[in-house]
Amino acid sequence: MVTRQLPKPTELLELMQFKRPDFNGKRRRLTGALTINDLRTIAKRRTPKAAFDYTDGAAEGELSLARARQAFADIEFHPSILRPAPEVDTSVEILSGPSALPFGIAPTGFTRLMQTEGEVAGAGAAAAAGIPFTLSTLGTTSIEDVRATNPDGRNWFQLYVMRDREISYGLVRRAAAAGYDTLHFTVDTPVSGARLRDKRNGFSIPPQLSLGTVINALPRPWWWVDFLTTPKLEFASLATTGGTVGELLDAAMDPTISFDDLAVIRELWPGKIVVKGVQTLEDSLRLRDAGVDGIVLSNHGGRQLDRAPVPFHLLPSVRRTVGDDFTVMIDTGIMNGADIVAAIALGADFTLIGRAYLYGLMAGGRAGVDRTIAILRSEIERTMRLLGVSSLAELDPGHVTQLRRLGPVSVHAD
Repeated sequence: MVTRQLPKPTELLELMQFKRPDFNGKRRRLTGALTINDLRTIAKRRTPKAAFDYTDGAAEGELSLARARQAFADIEFHPSILRPAPEVDTSVEILSGPSALPFGIAPTGFTRLMQTEGEVAGAGAAAAAGIPFTLSTLGTTSIEDVRATNPDGRNWFQLYVMRDREISYGLVRRAAAAGYDTLHFTVDTPVSGARLRDKRNGFSIPPQLSLGTVINALPRPWWWVDFLTTPKLEFASLATTGGTVGELLDAAMDPTISFDDLAVIRELWPGKIVVKGVQTLEDSLRLRDAGVDGIVLSNHGGRQLDRAPVPFHLLPSVRRTVGDDFTVMIDTGIMNGADIVAAIALGADFTLIGRAYLYGLMAGGRAGVDRTIAILRSEIERTMRLLGVSSLAELDPGHVTQLRRLGPVSVHAD
């Protein structure tokens, strides 16, 4: 028989601790976000559909993006037991410089459309975390203003080779003068991908707003107040080059870009140069032999060619092909710190986050980007401890198995 007694208030107080209410709405929202998907949910609620879908969407049927995320979900970790890792070192050396974490912020265009702090929030958060920040050619904060925000940190610049080559050459010189240490030469945008969400939302240059677009935006007055009371949205680094936003966007897509252009930019750029948008083994090897400092395996976040190769699937074979001394980075589909750990284990030197950063930005400006980084850091550290590794250098392919849902079809003769 269980002995019954009257509840004792002192014992109840030991068992129950009431949480003090937080009347700061932003802080309460962000503290409650435990995953990048939580930040995405907040971002979707607080951002007009056209701006949110520009970030969240991909090309055509969005198969490339879905497959990239599924590839990270379809992994199996192999932890080592009885290998204590009470302290873990998440730092890496990448392109002759330090990063406190094995990821940096990827280049994104139209960033201030999502939330008006834009690249200033991203660069400031990157500086505080000790990780690189990458500014896009189509960024909405200038090369010089990003440097002013992150004067002592690592700034990288992503370059589109414009139809008017002198515009691109001028951007290269400005980035070098501002102390950017790495250039991302982007090769996967000969033409723009078919981003159908944007077409349906009337997200074009200039915008073609429908009644539905306006109705969706009306319940979000905070977004409109920010948008209408801050400097106009423009490609800040291109603002003095002439042409409308639409003309500049069209000029950034050039189907004639070639290895000759890479050679010219290599001569102009004094720092490290990596080629972003690599999607085959053959190109990886050719670029290594061409003397670039590294590559980014990327299908542009699934925003260009739908059904393009999944970078994470490509990673192990690329690493085996190019050897251990060539820098290989990866983006597309990363939504969890465990994704980053898996990529490092399978041969990546570094990773880049795009949508994860923008979900945080839309959810809470600079504080939201800080929250993105904090979530990923926590997930990386916890995954490393559970695997029994104290540093990223201890990770190897034996820690991860890629489980394949899709594979090439073998055709056999009858």
